[in-house]
Amino acid sequence: MFRTAIKFILYDKPKSLGALAGIIISIFLVGQQAGVFIFLTDAMKSLVANNNQYIWVVDSKTENGNQLSALNMRVGRQIASLPGVERIYPVVIAVGAAKFENGKSSGVVLIGSEAPDFVGGPWNLFTAKREDMLPEGAVITEYFDSKTLGGLQPGDYFEINGKKVYNAGLTKGVRGFGAGSYAFSTIERVRALTNFPTYEASLFLVKWKPGAEKQQVINTINASIGNIRAWDADQFAAVTVNFVLRTNGIAASLGSLIAFAIISGFIIIGLTLYSAAIDRLKDYGTLKAIGATNGYITRLILMQAFILAIIGFIAGGLMVEGFKRGIASSGTVFEFPVWFYYALFLLTLLIALGGCMFAIRRINSLEPAQVFRG
Repeated sequence: MFRTAIKFILYDKPKSLGALAGIIISIFLVGQQAGVFIFLTDAMKSLVANNNQYIWVVDSKTENGNQLSALNMRVGRQIASLPGVERIYPVVIAVGAAKFENGKSSGVVLIGSEAPDFVGGPWNLFTAKREDMLPEGAVITEYFDSKTLGGLQPGDYFEINGKKVYNAGLTKGVRGFGAGSYAFSTIERVRALTNFPTYEASLFLVKWKPGAEKQQVINTINASIGNIRAWDADQFAAVTVNFVLRTNGIAASLGSLIAFAIISGFIIIGLTLYSAAIDRLKDYGTLKAIGATNGYITRLILMQAFILAIIGFIAGGLMVEGFKRGIASSGTVFEFPVWFYYALFLLTLLIALGGCMFAIRRINSLEPAQVFRG
């Protein structure tokens, strides 16, 4: 049957190529939009996800790690006194307006952390070390945001809120979601640059004692202190993503594009294979006339679709990988989870095999005698 299916595919190359193109385009569009969605959701939770080895303590009403209300430093001292808590780390996050030597300006999200550990501070360090933030005016910025930040290079001076600072080095692949590019410095400097009160912090990261159970420490914090909430970091990251998706149109927009890609794949493949089947009615009719059953004909058409699906999946997958590598050079970096490739393969089969149902129904309704009528 495999050989027969190949012969049918090669018999009408234009239509076979049309069906194959439909599969490839559908798979590429699905992979492209899924990749963008993964990048955006990673950016939504990046601050939380890259500090997931700590308990997060934020305002009790906060459901978004990108929008935090200030907490009094008193709260930190209260947390530090609770059983199971080894140490707390205040972090300050504030928005600033940056102006560069070329006259351009941009918004930045400044993240300040305490020396010498700089917990909550920069990750994915590229040309900098954390201690590079210690000299007066030092700020670490993001490699992929250089154009947004006026072509800023390591060592260049610029202004934040009218105060002179310099680029002490770069991170690479630190992408945020919201008001501007992430930039890092000491907690004292961020407070000074943004007039953030010294008696407040944006959040507290809590390290629990060895042997203590994380969830028990979280429960103790929540039961002991009012108007704040302690979170497991992974849970808070998921809540952040869900909140952002609920309050804007990203999920609906990308979801509709993915649905459109799938539906268009069904239609393109279905119409192409149906058209090919109509052109080869005599061939299928002859097969039925010499004893081929509807089951055999169905399997033959499905085999053709399966072969096209395999080729389409490989070609579409390579195009998706090319797209992923291409946009990575501009900072849109993401990785597909392993299960995604399995899901993409199953989707390819669904589109190809589902699309050929039009042709199967038409051929199965064909009477062999019709082939020999003038």
